[in-house]
This record gives sequence, C-alpha cells and structure tokens, in this order.
Amino acid sequence: MALWGQSLWVLLSGPRGKRGAIWSWALSSCSSLIGLVSATGLVSHWTEVFKKRGIPEARESSEYIVAHVLGSKTFQSLKPVLWTQPLTPKQLQYIQELCSRRLQRMPVQYILGEWDFRGLSLKMVPPVFIPRPETEELVEWVLEEVAQRSYAVGAQDGPLILDVGCGSGAIALSLLSQLPKSQVIAVDKEEAAISLTHENAQRLQLQDRIRIIPLDVTLEGSWAHLLPWGPVDWMVSNPPYIFHKDMEQLAPEILSYEDPVALDGGKEGMDIIAHILTLAPKLLNASGSIFLEVDPRHPELVRSWLQSQPNLHLNLVAVRRDFCGRPRFLHIQKSSP
Repeated sequence: MALWGQSLWVLLSGPRGKRGAIWSWALSSCSSLIGLVSATGLVSHWTEVFKKRGIPEARESSEYIVAHVLGSKTFQSLKPVLWTQPLTPKQLQYIQELCSRRLQRMPVQYILGEWDFRGLSLKMVPPVFIPRPETEELVEWVLEEVAQRSYAVGAQDGPLILDVGCGSGAIALSLLSQLPKSQVIAVDKEEAAISLTHENAQRLQLQDRIRIIPLDVTLEGSWAHLLPWGPVDWMVSNPPYIFHKDMEQLAPEILSYEDPVALDGGKEGMDIIAHILTLAPKLLNASGSIFLEVDPRHPELVRSWLQSQPNLHLNLVAVRRDFCGRPRFLHIQKSSP
C-alpha cells in the first residue's frame, strides 16, 4: 500500500495529459491495487498533494472531500470501519475529480455543493457569496437581542426582519429556523442570489415565512418596494465591506470564484453600508435596530458618518468583537426625531 501511495503521488503530480491518461489506466487495469486504497490513505495522499501545490487548509480540504464521497459531512463523523475499508474505483475517480477542482483553487463549499451554517445545510453554487463563520456570530447576536424583547400577539406575532444582501439565504433562514414566529424579507440585487435563497428556503421548508425580493439598495427610491411589508423591527446585513484597495490581496479562491460585487465596498468599504443606513429610517419601526457585519476599521468610520447625518436619527449603540477579538459587528438603533 505504501508503494501504491507513492506511485499514485508521482502519477498525479505529473503533467496533466500524462496524469489523466495514467489515472484512466490505473482505474481500468489496476483495480486490485485500487482496492487497497482506504479513506485514511486518500486523505493523507491528497493532503500531501495539496501542500505541495500550496493549497490552503490542505488536510481539511482532503477530509471534507473524502467524507463527502463516502456520504458524510465530516471525516470524523464517518463510521470507523469506513476509515480503513478499501474504496471502489468509482469512489476513487469521484475523489480525484473533486480534488482536481480544489487544485484549481475552487472553494470546498462550491466543490461539495453545500455547506452547514448554524446547523442548516445550505446549497452552495458559484458565484454566490459563501457565508463565513463570523456571520454565525452576527446571527447569534441578533437572536440574543430578540430574546430580550417581547412582541405583542397579533397577526404577525413575532419580529419582522429585513435581510439586506441575502446571498445564499444563510442569515435569513437561520433566523427563521430559530424564531418560529418571525417573518423575513430577504433582498439582493443579484439574480443568482435570489434564486439560491429561494431554493434553500424550499429545502428547509421555510418558504412560507420569507419574502424574497430582487432589490438594489443603491437605486434611488428602491425602499418604496418594501413599504407594503413594513415597518420592520430589525435590519440585518453582511454587506460588501472590503476596502477596494484590499481586493487584489484576497485569496485566489475568492477572486476567481466568488462575486466581487458581494465583497467590494468601495474606497473605504462604506459604499453599501451608507446606502443601508440611509434606507433604514424609512423602513424601521420607531425603535428598530440594524445589525451589521463590517471591517474592523469600520466602527469609527460608521460612528463618524452617523454623526455627520443627524437627520437619519440613528445611533451606534454597541460594537461586538468576533472570535478573533476584532471589532466586527455593529448595533445601530433608530431614535425618535
């Protein structure tokens, strides 16, 4: 098995044409050897391949791909018998195909076609923005704040939440799943994001409590399309907030596959944030709140911007740090004129 693993490394690390030809030969002519390759062996092999090619999170990528092919979300959750059980030629070929995509720097989330967000399995397709772990913290903060408030029993009987820039629907659907009496309006200007949020809502059977609306918040008067469903209690957004000058420094996984429109926030990363804050007073109820995920440089920039816009009657009331200790989340509240 050690000899086969070493040979496989040489074959798959060679020129692409030769590699493909030899791989096909291996599948068709050496099935007895292929049968000796286990899940653990494949993880070790592809980890080394990824490391040699400079692929980030080499072992994690290998484990996710092998586990996916074997029908599990994580390698650790596989039944122990599957760690050492020989893989079939079909499974090996599928792993090779998926790992080839990773070698092209495709994000694992797109390769697998799904990803978990706060326990929800969401479909993922490029170029729709992939939700990050930090955004789970944003949702957690919103849930904490909602728990501290009570809502009158009535037609709505729960908070009405507006998710600006819904992407895959991660924030909106996570909130709906945790707040069974809530309703969400999810907006995005990208057709791919609107379609994916629709699909994920259907997958999770949450479609009855969400309205998904194509909307570009940068367009004059766009807010008027939302008035029939307002006012809203909360606005939540993980907007494009990367400083334009920092875009070229992003990893190839991001630059080559994710939509730059969902990332680039303009010169100071404030372009869409400013539009959201300008929109907010027209849509929020009298004491409504906005929760934003931002760049660590933004709390002071947002505070200064709000002070320059007193007519909006918005106050930055809290800043929360992410799990790395960076100021990442903002709570902005509407005040009475």
